[in-house]
Amino acid sequence: MTTADFRRLALSLPHATEGCHFHVADFRVGGKIFATLAYEKDGCGVLLLTKEQQDGMIQDAPAIFLPVPNKWGEKGATLVRLAKVKPDVLEGALRLARLNKLNKPNKDNKHSKKPKR
Repeated sequence: MTTADFRRLALSLPHATEGCHFHVADFRVGGKIFATLAYEKDGCGVLLLTKEQQDGMIQDAPAIFLPVPNKWGEKGATLVRLAKVKPDVLEGALRLARLNKLNKPNKDNKHSKKPKR
């Protein structure tokens, strides 16, 4: 797989859009980032998973998945080695990362306007 394949698969998911965060391509659903190409120069994509999901993927395929080497990695941000991952595995992982964001409450709700009475 290549970064172009990662991009194509991410954007093939329902309602996924491409954005840019700190000059890095990211992929969003409902305005929330679920994947990035922050490590594209290293041949990796990044998936925003839960810590439990990350642990399971690393246990199942340690040659493909590893934590991002910083505090984000400790929270579930996961590198995927694009040269080693099969398309169906990457698509499944992207779907999971996207679903996490769809199911996550919007922290901006505290700023939403309350209906007038």
